[in-house]
Amino acid sequence: MTPHSTFHELVQRYLEGQISHDEMDRLNNLLRHDPVMRERFIESMNLESGLSDLIAGTDFSRRNAPDHRSRRKARAFAPWFIAVSLFLVFAIGGIFWRQIPSGIYAVVKSATGVNEMTNLTHINGDWHEIVAGTLELVTDRGAHVVIEAPARFRFESAQRLRLVTGRLAADVPPSAKKFTVVTPTGEVVDLGTKFGVDVSQNGESEVHVFQGEVIAQPSKGGTRQNLYDGDAFLLRAGAGETRELRSAAFIRPDEVAALHAALKAGQPSRSGTALEKLRTDPDLIALLDFESEENNPGVYNLVQGRWPGSRAPEFMNVGDHMKLNVGEGREWPQLTLAAWVRLDRFGEPYQSLLHTNGWKSPEILGQVHWMVTNNRTMRFALFGNQIAPGQTGDHIYSDSATPISQEAHRWVHLATVYDSDQKIARFYLDGKLNNEARQEIAYPARLGPAQIGNWNNHDRKLSGRIDELILLGRTMSDEEIRALYDAGNPYR
Repeated sequence: MTPHSTFHELVQRYLEGQISHDEMDRLNNLLRHDPVMRERFIESMNLESGLSDLIAGTDFSRRNAPDHRSRRKARAFAPWFIAVSLFLVFAIGGIFWRQIPSGIYAVVKSATGVNEMTNLTHINGDWHEIVAGTLELVTDRGAHVVIEAPARFRFESAQRLRLVTGRLAADVPPSAKKFTVVTPTGEVVDLGTKFGVDVSQNGESEVHVFQGEVIAQPSKGGTRQNLYDGDAFLLRAGAGETRELRSAAFIRPDEVAALHAALKAGQPSRSGTALEKLRTDPDLIALLDFESEENNPGVYNLVQGRWPGSRAPEFMNVGDHMKLNVGEGREWPQLTLAAWVRLDRFGEPYQSLLHTNGWKSPEILGQVHWMVTNNRTMRFALFGNQIAPGQTGDHIYSDSATPISQEAHRWVHLATVYDSDQKIARFYLDGKLNNEARQEIAYPARLGPAQIGNWNNHDRKLSGRIDELILLGRTMSDEEIRALYDAGNPYR
């Protein structure tokens, strides 16, 4: 039995009023020595509410006790609640109200793919640098912080973190209100919220508010800005400007648990095995996992992929793109396209996942454009093609029947299977068949020089990351698409 399972069982028995003296001693011991368990216990017990009841003199025997059996249970429960509450406040040191002693400002809850630290490492005021992976921290006042490599940072106090480079997402409870992130171009002061801060290698800083309110204060006399749900702001010395919210640019605390579960389940190994099998497929046209030291030309950032320490291209600004050459200019009667995609935002006219050059050249029918539309649907467009009447799309090209996942800030798996002889295009979202669209006119796919990202500066703006782009010169079956998704799924 693991320490965590023991802890959860003890808490459950405590909540039920059935905990023994020996079990209570074990629970106290776990709380005394494990800050992560203390945080979880406080969350479970709603400590602040419980202490308010104690101070107000609430009669525990009457609260939520509709009959005599409940009253007996409540009376048995009250002494334990008082004992543990007081223990937490006085013996542990008042997590909600003062810093952990000896200059310890935070504890590493998990260090996934980070070689420089381990789980439960105490964080003091020293400088820390991570080159790969994801670091999950809990401050002594309960702020939950996720830092994505590459990053350099230090805590100046439990309520003040200086981020020189890197990407940070924070969930801040009322107990840690005014938690502050200091960047080279300003600072962000929390007012009880969920937010992200992105500091690029050149020191340019952005703040994104997912929920609640923050104060963004540019350095060197810039105007203070109050930001709310959905706002984003570029911090610039002496000034600043609004930006579009990039919801998926940050690995948030509520995503970390699912990512860790997939790692423990061996998903990276399963994904690697599936990719190696595809590399031997005689119909493989291209498989880009973006792990090669030789980068494709273009304008983009290389950031963390689905697995800690892996790489994926990220497209942020107008003009960002990656150039590639696939398919040798040949015609492909059958084609499968698949990729893991993490879109920062929706609403652009088209977000191009792959488009070949030379669109609308009359002599080159079958040019391929694979994209996400402003309706959040996946589109497969071949120049010269036309869908059959009554099919899902814009009356020219075929789309998925429904939008991609509403969980916009997570990785999703997109796939399209095309057969020009059968005049069929199939769309898959997270391994499941979403739509089968019949074509009135269907040309073989024409590949060659192509790009990911912008086609021009107006209507082909991709914002997000792409991982494991696959082009196959045959149609994959429903079972193969599902297996590809299952093997590469970064969540459990």
